Amino acid sequence: MIPDLMQWLTAAAALIGVLALILLAARLARGAGLTPRAGGGRLRVEDSLPLDARRRLVLVRCDGRNLLLLTGGAQDLVVGWLPEAGA
Repeated sequence: MIPDLMQWLTAAAALIGVLALILLAARLARGAGLTPRAGGGRLRVEDSLPLDARRRLVLVRCDGRNLLLLTGGAQDLVVGWLPEAGA
């Protein structure tokens, strides 16, 4: 009876230790800036439009400007920067 209880206690302690290490690693990653911010950063995908089975147009917002990309073909292509809304 006692060895059975000791095995359960050891397994529970190991589980608590592993969970504590995961939480510590997540906190360190957040502190080092390795996790994405909730509000988005300098780069974010605004929209994506599939053209066919392989290719798609992707509208990316970077530093307040919009960039149009064509992805999925033989090579990815920068279509160009879109003009500002006020211009």
